Amino acid sequence: MPDEHVSVFQSLGVVILALAVAVWIFGLISLARRGHFGPVPRALGGSPRALAHQRRSAPYVEYVELTPAEQAAFARLVRQLKRR
Repeated sequence: MPDEHVSVFQSLGVVILALAVAVWIFGLISLARRGHFGPVPRALGGSPRALAHQRRSAPYVEYVELTPAEQAAFARLVRQLKRR
């Protein structure tokens, strides 16, 4: 018999939680048996790769020369943004 200080709702919560865990475990086992997870892909070296291929160099940087009018317009924009 349950302890006097444990309510019916607490006991029922434990039972529902245990049933949910059992259903979850049963579902995972059935998925694993059906093969839904599939084989683990392996790299050429035999171990799974955690990171994608990384670049060895920086990407190409594009540079455009500004005309004096564009430089002046940019300077005005910077001054305008500094006032805010």
